[in-house]
Amino acid sequence: MKKFIEEFKTFITKGNVMDMAIGVIIGGAFGAITKSLVDNVITPLLAFLFGAPNTDALNITLRAAELNEAGEVTKEALVLGLGTFVGAILNFLIIALVLFSVIKAINKARELAEKAKKQEEEEAVVEEEEPKPTTEELLGAILEEIKAQK
Repeated sequence: MKKFIEEFKTFITKGNVMDMAIGVIIGGAFGAITKSLVDNVITPLLAFLFGAPNTDALNITLRAAELNEAGEVTKEALVLGLGTFVGAILNFLIIALVLFSVIKAINKARELAEKAKKQEEEEAVVEEEEPKPTTEELLGAILEEIKAQK
């Protein structure tokens, strides 16, 4: 049991698990922000454009609620929640657009980092090579060798 607890503690404290936990928390907060944007800004604007007082007016009632003599609901209304559905689609599209943008930026940054690393490696290889003598230097060395032999 002690070994199991130690393995679990190691697993929990690894970077990937912690990163995932932080991502889930931030994702939840971001989801709340986009839901608020859709519910409180975009959907009311859509309702206004369609001339509806609120998004419930975008719903379609298939069957009205049935009431008894006391005014109690005996059978619930059957409603197509188009306003709610449109809000969910907008919420998804906004989150998908933001995630696409973030992933695209991360991939671009990774690509630039790899390009810079490759360029540094190429420059390091060029610096490691000894410079080759020029033709003039070679001719000068040959001339000195001939003079030294005479």
